[in-house]
Amino acid sequence: MPNEEQLVRYADVLIQVGLNVQPGQPVSINAPIEAADFVRVLVTRCYHAGASTVSIDWYDPLCKRIRLEQEPEAGLQDVPSWVSQKMLEECQKNTAFLHIDAEDPDLLAGVDPRRISLQSKARRAALRETDPYFMEDRVTWLVCSIPTTAWAMKLFPGESAETAVANLWDTIFSVMRMHEPDPVVAWREHLEKLRERAAYLNEQHFVKLHYRGPGTDLTVELPELHQWLAASAKNDQGHAFVPNMPTEEVFTLPKRDGVNGTLRSTMPLAYEGVVIEGLELTFENGRIVNFNAESGYETMKELIATDEGSHYLGEIALVPVDSPISRCNTLFYNTLFDENASCHVAIGEAYPVCLAGGVDMPKEELKARGANESLMHVDFMIGSPALDIDGYLADGTVVPLFRGGNWAV
Repeated sequence: MPNEEQLVRYADVLIQVGLNVQPGQPVSINAPIEAADFVRVLVTRCYHAGASTVSIDWYDPLCKRIRLEQEPEAGLQDVPSWVSQKMLEECQKNTAFLHIDAEDPDLLAGVDPRRISLQSKARRAALRETDPYFMEDRVTWLVCSIPTTAWAMKLFPGESAETAVANLWDTIFSVMRMHEPDPVVAWREHLEKLRERAAYLNEQHFVKLHYRGPGTDLTVELPELHQWLAASAKNDQGHAFVPNMPTEEVFTLPKRDGVNGTLRSTMPLAYEGVVIEGLELTFENGRIVNFNAESGYETMKELIATDEGSHYLGEIALVPVDSPISRCNTLFYNTLFDENASCHVAIGEAYPVCLAGGVDMPKEELKARGANESLMHVDFMIGSPALDIDGYLADGTVVPLFRGGNWAV
């Protein structure tokens, strides 16, 4: 466990750079009970930054498993109206939301995937009214992480629990730039470099990308109004925040019906407490028409079957394999980290902010412009040292974007 000074420095990076808490702004923290010690530091530093009030929503992963194993199906699908009303009220009050993602990757191994899907779909449907606040960056939100024992033991098998947790703290601190003399300054410089990368891609205005790698030969058309975004965003009040920390990506949305070819994942996907490996997908006119997985097949089947939109992609993101997260040579089994070690795509909902003027468009126009709609948004990794990506300009000019998994421009 880091000492108190180190925890305060880490909390300040999350609060000052990630949330950018403003004077008088409420903060809502969602965290596992094992994170209680660090959450207390977060609460103190939020108030130090000027937060008006800080509320905590605790969850216990093991109780989640017990519920999914034993609760009647009717109960799994029952989401009380107060859940969405509470979230909606917080959004309307300009609350900054912080979620600590630190779940055991194998938490729900062996649990019926259909029951997991029933509960997940019900909750996502119940919170549909609040989705635009997050998908359109209307409120401040941040996903971050700290070690938990089960997760650390997955990453460092054979070590004692204490050593595994210490190793994971050190790894997280490394990729979070906590060893820099001033991590806040280091993060601001890093974010500026990502913004420059996104600006270059927007200047090119590619009409499509072509991905080539082992098991992958995929063409992705881009909507006419697409725009590449970097890690930082601005809420409705014009205040900057960073939704994911760490982050190394620039991203946009694909044209809903413009994805064709084959795609193979290059890293395991830890989704809803189940590890999905060796994922292969075939697309025709944007739609997934065939898939396979070496493990987690039934879980992936339920994910794709969630709704019509979960048969399509909603995001593509570019990340070089020489990113700090990739260089630490750790498979995190946590998408927050793994997606920032690798190029990735997401099944499901597209971010309206990735279309110029998208946040002001009705759903019908968003779809007509090429954006996908779904209850789901699930990222999985496709980058590797063998991945090449070409960008195509409107006049047919081919621009090498990635060679050997890294930027070629």
